[in-house]
Amino acid sequence: ESSQTIGTPMAFLDTLRTQRRAFVKNNGRRMLQALDRYLGRASLVGDHPFFPADLFPYNRSLEDNWQTIRAELDQLLKHREQIPPFHQISPDQYRISTGDNWRTFILYGFGHRAERSCRQCPETSRILDDIPHLKSAWFSILAPGYHIPPHRGVTKGVVRTHLGLIIPRDREGCRIRVGDQTRRWEEGKCLVLDDTFEHEVWNETGEQRVVLIIDVERPLSLPARLLNRGILRAVKLTAYVQDARRNMLSWEDRFESAVQRADSYSMDTGSRQDRTQTGR
Repeated sequence: ESSQTIGTPMAFLDTLRTQRRAFVKNNGRRMLQALDRYLGRASLVGDHPFFPADLFPYNRSLEDNWQTIRAELDQLLKHREQIPPFHQISPDQYRISTGDNWRTFILYGFGHRAERSCRQCPETSRILDDIPHLKSAWFSILAPGYHIPPHRGVTKGVVRTHLGLIIPRDREGCRIRVGDQTRRWEEGKCLVLDDTFEHEVWNETGEQRVVLIIDVERPLSLPARLLNRGILRAVKLTAYVQDARRNMLSWEDRFESAVQRADSYSMDTGSRQDRTQTGR
C-alpha cells in the first residue's frame, strides 16, 4: 500500500507529461505543415522531392573527401554493436525504426555538436564544420533486408543531403522514394532531397547500406529566412529534440567507453604478443 501511495503522484506526473507531449506534437505538426507551405513558396531553390547536388556548393567538398570520411566510418563500424538504433536516440522514430535494423551515429543533432562523437571522426567533423548553416549530421546504417516505411521529416526549413559511403553491389535492390520519384545511391556521390515529402527506403540486398546524412538551412527569401530561423530555434526546445539530445549524450558516453576498452584490450594483447615473441 505504501509503495502504491508513493508511486501514484509519479504515475500522475508521467501521464501529464505524456498528454502534454502528445498535445504539443499533434498541434505542432499542424502548425509546421502550414508554415511549410509558406517556406515552399519562399524557397530560392524550388520545392521538389530531389535537387541537383551541384546546386549546393558544400556537396562538392563532401564528394571530394568521401574516401576520408569512409575511412573514419570503417573505424566506427569495428564497434558497430555499440552504435545505437535510431529509436533509442529519438523515441519518436519507434514506428519506422525497429530492432537493430537502423543504427545512427550522430555528429550534429539539430544544431547541437556531439563533441565526443566528433572526436571519433576528426576529419569528417572538420569537413562538416566548414558547411554554413549546418543543422544535423549523422551516419545512417541500414541493415540488409530492412524497409523504412513511409514517413515525413519535421520541417521544410532544411534541405537534406545523403553522401553514399557503403552501397550494396545490387543497387537496384537498395533505393529511396521521395514523393513520386525513386533514386539510388552511389558511393562518393551526393543525393539531395526534401524529406518533408513522404519518403521510404528499401534495402532488399544482403549487404548493409551506409550514408552520411546532413541537414542544412534551406535557401529562402529574407522574410522567410528570418521566420525559419525562429522555427528551428523553437524546434530545438521541444521534447522531440531535447529527449533525443539527452539520449545522444548517454550513448556518446557508452560508445566512447566501449572504444577505450577495445583499444586498451588491443594494446594489452599486442604487448603480450611482443613479450612472447621477445622471449623466444
